[in-house]
Amino acid sequence: MKKYIFILTVAITALAGCKRDFDAVNPNAPTIASFWKTGADATKGINAVYSTFYRTASLYSRWMFYHGILKSDEGFGSGGDGGLNNLMRFNQTNYNDGLTAQTWQTLYVGVFRANQVIANVPNIAMDETTKKRIIAEAKFLRALFYFNLTLYYGRPPLMLTPSQPKDVPANATTAQAYAQVAKDLTEAIADLPVSYPAADLGRATKGAAYALLGKTYLQQRMYQQAADAFAYLVTGAGSSTYALTADYRDNFIITKENNSESIFEIQFSENQSESTDDDVDESRINNTGTSISQFFAPPGVGFSDGAARRWVIDEFLQERTVANAQDPRLAASFIFNNANPAGPAATIVYGQTFQSRYGTGPDANGVWFRKLLNDHWKNQEGFRSPNNYRLIRYADVLLMYAECLNGLNRTAEAYPLVDRVRQRAGLATLTAAKPGLNQAQFLTQLKHERLTELAGEGWRWADLQRWGDLSPALATRDADFTGFIVGKHEVYPIPQSDIDLNSNLTQNPKY
Repeated sequence: MKKYIFILTVAITALAGCKRDFDAVNPNAPTIASFWKTGADATKGINAVYSTFYRTASLYSRWMFYHGILKSDEGFGSGGDGGLNNLMRFNQTNYNDGLTAQTWQTLYVGVFRANQVIANVPNIAMDETTKKRIIAEAKFLRALFYFNLTLYYGRPPLMLTPSQPKDVPANATTAQAYAQVAKDLTEAIADLPVSYPAADLGRATKGAAYALLGKTYLQQRMYQQAADAFAYLVTGAGSSTYALTADYRDNFIITKENNSESIFEIQFSENQSESTDDDVDESRINNTGTSISQFFAPPGVGFSDGAARRWVIDEFLQERTVANAQDPRLAASFIFNNANPAGPAATIVYGQTFQSRYGTGPDANGVWFRKLLNDHWKNQEGFRSPNNYRLIRYADVLLMYAECLNGLNRTAEAYPLVDRVRQRAGLATLTAAKPGLNQAQFLTQLKHERLTELAGEGWRWADLQRWGDLSPALATRDADFTGFIVGKHEVYPIPQSDIDLNSNLTQNPKY
C-alpha cells in the first residue's frame, strides 16, 4: 500500500479538542484508563498522533502552507479571504485569530496525543522492539509539533506528560523549546528503523529524525551540531538510503510518492465519502486528504486564496541549463504565462492554454504555486487531494549541509553538495559557474539556490528567519512587508484565550 490510514477515534483523541459535552459519557468509547492494554492499542494510539497532521485545516491540510509560504516574501494572500490577507500583511489585531490560534491549538492536540503514547505504551506487555519503535515515533512527532510551535510562536510552554485540567505551564524560552525538540529526536533516533515495509510507508524513520534534528540545530545557527546530524544522511550510514530523483518533478506528483528523495512526507489519501475534517467526530467520515490544492489553484480551477510573487520567477531566469534551456524547476514549481517558454498559447493550465483561460485579463500576469496541486492527473481541484506533502527531501538536506559547512568556514567542502542539486536541474556546477566564493558570497548564493530548489515547499519563512532577513526591506519585492515590525512579527502572538486561562503564560513582545 502506498498510504495507510491513521484515523482512529478513541478516548485519547476525543479528550483533545473535541467540542462534545464531556459530561455526557459515550458508553461505546473506552476510557484512557482502560484503553492502553495491548500492542494493538499502542498501534492505534500512535496512529492517532499521525492523524493530527490533517485534523481540521489548521495544520498540513492547509494552514501550515499559509504560514511557511504565503507569509514569506515568495507568496501573498491573493483571494477573497480578508482575514488571511490581513495576516499575510502583518495586520493582526485579534490574537484569537483562527489561522494562528487554531494552528497553535492543533499542534498542542498533537503534543497531547504523543504524550499519551510516551506515558502509556511503556507499561504495555508487547513485543519490545515494536514498543520502542512506537515510543520513538511519538517522540519524533512531538518534536515536529514543538519545532513548529517554536518556529512560529517563539516561546511555547513545554508539556511533556499527559496534560491535566489545572496545568498552567509557563512559556519556555526559544532555546529551551528547541533543546527539547533536539532531545526528543536524539532519543528517537536510537529506536527508529531505517525503513518500513510498504504497508507502513510514511512512518518516522531514523533518517527523518536525523534530518529534523539537523534542521533544529541549523535554525539556531548551531552549525557543528547540525552538520553532525546531516552527515548521517550525506556521508554516513544513511547515505545509501537516499538519493536525488533523476526528474525533479517526481517529487510533487502522486505516482512518485515515497521515492528515494523523500525523507519524510505527510501521507494523504482521497476519501470520496468523507464528511468532516474533525478526526474525533465519531458520527461522520474523516477527510484523509488535503484541501490546500483547492485554495492554491488558479482562478477557474480553485479559489486562488494564495499566489506567488512575480519576482521569484526572475530568480530562475538568471541562468540557463548547460543545454541552453530554461531551468526545468521553474515550470515544475509555478503556473504562469510563460511556464512554457513558447508563451501563454503553449502553456497548459488544467487542460487549457494559459491564453484561453486568462488572456489579457486581470490574471494575465498571475503566478501560482504548483507543487501542491494535481494538474498532472486531473483538470480540476477539490477538498480531498491525495497528493502527499514532501516535508523533508534529500535536496533540502544537501543544501542545509552546505550551509552548515559554509558556516564553519569550510566553504570549499560545501561546493560539491550544491553541485549535486544544480546538476540534477541541468545547470552547470557551482564549482564551474562561480568558483572561489568566500563565506559571505557563498551564503548569498546559497539563498538563491534554496529559493530555486525549494520554492513553494513551506521552508521559506524559516530560512528568512534564520538568516535574519525578515525586515521591512523585503517590501521592495513583497509589498506586504511594509507592515513588518522588527522584534514583533518574526513570530505570531500566543492566543489570548490561552493567556486568559493561564496566569503563567505571557504574550510575545509588542503584541
